[in-house]
Amino acid sequence: MQKFTVHKGLVAPMDRENVDTDAIIPKQFLKSIKKTGFGPNLFDEWRYLDQPGQPGVPEADRKPNPDFVLNQPRFKGASILIARKNFGCGSSREHAPWALDQYGFRAILAPSFADIFFNNSFKNGLLPIALPEATIDQLFNDVAAFPGYELTIDLERQVIVRPQGEEIAFDVIAFRKYCLLNGFDDIGLTMRHADKIKAFEAERLAQKPWLAHTLIQK
Repeated sequence: MQKFTVHKGLVAPMDRENVDTDAIIPKQFLKSIKKTGFGPNLFDEWRYLDQPGQPGVPEADRKPNPDFVLNQPRFKGASILIARKNFGCGSSREHAPWALDQYGFRAILAPSFADIFFNNSFKNGLLPIALPEATIDQLFNDVAAFPGYELTIDLERQVIVRPQGEEIAFDVIAFRKYCLLNGFDDIGLTMRHADKIKAFEAERLAQKPWLAHTLIQK
């Protein structure tokens, strides 16, 4: 999992409440359990006019919706998304944070998130930050007023730095912060103890050598 320490990026607005996971990555793209290739289909039903989109169709062969925010030239390359309340509601598909991450987003700022999406995001290197609604409103206004609007997110200090230097503090659970700073997903956390695991396996095999036997099927 990619580490998150300090990130400076272009901000894109998603001015909709209750953006659900089926909007983030529609159900027809959930056939793969590989954690790759979902970025081109992020917000597929809003992003493209040729619907329904299907897995495996090259992005170059699609018909972009010129009215959709992420298709506007000023937001090309955005890596920070600001959104409205209850972002990530709906089904618990882990593909949603995969798609956001693979599109290029590193952080999502919103007044509130659906619980499962919120937890899945941390496990996949995506930083969801809950901020007061008034603060989110101000960020939407700033993005609309200033093309190329960027924010800097410092996870260690737990602050978002606006272009003029003003800092916005945010909360994050210490354990989640530790995992993101070090790039540890669930497997990464376990592999910190790889030497102990190997030692245990070797000791157990020495005590019970029959565990190494396997059945050969004819």
